[in-house]
Amino acid sequence: MESKAKLAAHPAHPILIVFPMGLLATSVIFDGAYLLNDNPDMIRVAYWMITAGLIVGMVAAVPGWIDWLAIPASTRAKRIGLIHGAGNVVVLLLYRPHQA
Repeated sequence: MESKAKLAAHPAHPILIVFPMGLLATSVIFDGAYLLNDNPDMIRVAYWMITAGLIVGMVAAVPGWIDWLAIPASTRAKRIGLIHGAGNVVVLLLYRPHQA
């Protein structure tokens, strides 16, 4: 299947998803750094990384949604795409920014 949402002739969704993944994963490291040394700057960095990860995650969802809509109905790919998208929505909902 060819992607319907593209950036410079490349599928947009796979390009964009690396940013929220990296931001949200790195926020955990900064939370851990805060727990180890009680430096309030670490929790602030984690907060803004989570915030940016959530925003970019929602941006990355748009081309994913466009591509999912183009998949033929009643196919295995459509079901897997639905599970993938729903799982990512759950992850974004679980990552709530917290302020120290």
